Amino acid sequence: MDENTGNVQKSYDQVADEYVSRIYHELEHKPLDRGLLDRFAQEVGGLGPVYDLGCGPGHVTRYLHEQGVPALGIDVSPRMVVLARKLNPGIAFQQGNMASLDVEDGSCVGIVAFYSIIHFPRPQVVPVLQEFRRVLQPNGLLLLAFHQGQEVRHVEEWWGKQVLLDAVFFERDEMEGYLKEAGFDIEESIERAPYAEVETQTQRVYIFGRRPRERTFFAQEASTVFLS
Repeated sequence: MDENTGNVQKSYDQVADEYVSRIYHELEHKPLDRGLLDRFAQEVGGLGPVYDLGCGPGHVTRYLHEQGVPALGIDVSPRMVVLARKLNPGIAFQQGNMASLDVEDGSCVGIVAFYSIIHFPRPQVVPVLQEFRRVLQPNGLLLLAFHQGQEVRHVEEWWGKQVLLDAVFFERDEMEGYLKEAGFDIEESIERAPYAEVETQTQRVYIFGRRPRERTFFAQEASTVFLS
């Protein structure tokens, strides 16, 4: 685990209990987020397991579970995982680093990552997205959410706790470029303004990306003949 990931882990351990009281029910006030998760669930439902990366206390994992999706929540913070298991009995959670997941290649049909990519500095984003692609099956779906912008917010105090975090904002076309470089196709990008009195007042971006289907030798050969 590198120094940045260690700081993220320790920081979220510090604020985990307060995070639950402030954030756990946030989806009740976010209709677009629920709608996008519904769309995600409809596309992957019945096809296999899904990973919620950076799951925190498990509210998104729980929402997917309620839509009939077999979701596994993964978070770098051990304290978050403890709370997620307590709050969501019957749903699986495990501690893990999304930059180096302890799961097999092609082991899931979908990934949701809501505001978890924001703690990686820009040079690490493509390798992290390549790790997402590794664990997705061909045609697997990714739903990524992040704060829009160019700034990096450095935080050393959060809800009265001492932390050490950087929150990286990304432009939409910038993240689309990272996703393409990591081997994803872009299906749709959506922007929204912040909900008043519900969340941090930042512009939000959601991107649906997909790992392309693997081309067969026959398809490649046919294409070569057709183009020759």
